[in-house]
Amino acid sequence: MKTKVTNDTQRLYDLLLGARTADKVTLYFRDGRVLNGSLIFNPSKGTGRLINIDQEMSLDFSVDKLREVKF
Repeated sequence: MKTKVTNDTQRLYDLLLGARTADKVTLYFRDGRVLNGSLIFNPSKGTGRLINIDQEMSLDFSVDKLREVKF
């Protein structure tokens, strides 16, 4: 079971690294939230920030709280 978590985490890291240059990103959280905006991601810490200018919203997150990333 631990291998699956590691594979999911690595897949999310890869998606987040690719999404850093995207105009809009949609993050799906494990708690059911779905948020979109621009992405800042720090791979060495495994944390990032989602910024939505239209909604005047900014949210810090960590990779372990994410379920899926789409861009």
